[in-house]
Amino acid sequence: MAEDVRRMVVGVVGRLGRETQLHLDERYRHFWITNLLIVIISILLVVVAIFNVYYIRVLYQDLNGIVFNMDSMHDHLRVVKGSMDEITERVESFDRHMGHMDQINQHTASMSKSLPRIATAMTEMSGEVHAIRNEMGVLRGAMTNIDQRVNHMIGSVASMRENVHQISRPMGVMNPFMP
Repeated sequence: MAEDVRRMVVGVVGRLGRETQLHLDERYRHFWITNLLIVIISILLVVVAIFNVYYIRVLYQDLNGIVFNMDSMHDHLRVVKGSMDEITERVESFDRHMGHMDQINQHTASMSKSLPRIATAMTEMSGEVHAIRNEMGVLRGAMTNIDQRVNHMIGSVASMRENVHQISRPMGVMNPFMP
């Protein structure tokens, strides 16, 4: 009987050892699969991080290009504003010269007494001169309006340029970390 108990204990311990070994083997297999998944996910995260750094660099370069274009546009609009000021001055000069046309009209009327044939032509010309003068007044107002709008555009471009500079500053901080 002592031997039966011993065999039974040895059998139970043997079965327990086999069960423990099977459990350890199964656990090892699950750990191996888990470790493999962790390595694959880590590699994917590294690849995504590399692409993110690349896209941040591309975004930074694009923002620098936009800032450069805004600066260039700002400079060109200043040149356009100078040209528009010059055109406005010339239109005002034309308008002043048109003011002298009234005196010419008066002198022409006095000449018409002695020269009836010229009077008819000068009357037509006088009407055309008045029409031209009115159109020059309208043109002068339009040039002033254009001049104001160019000034508004210059202010807007300067504001946009400043905003893009502010957006690109954080990118400049990231630049030393990028490849």
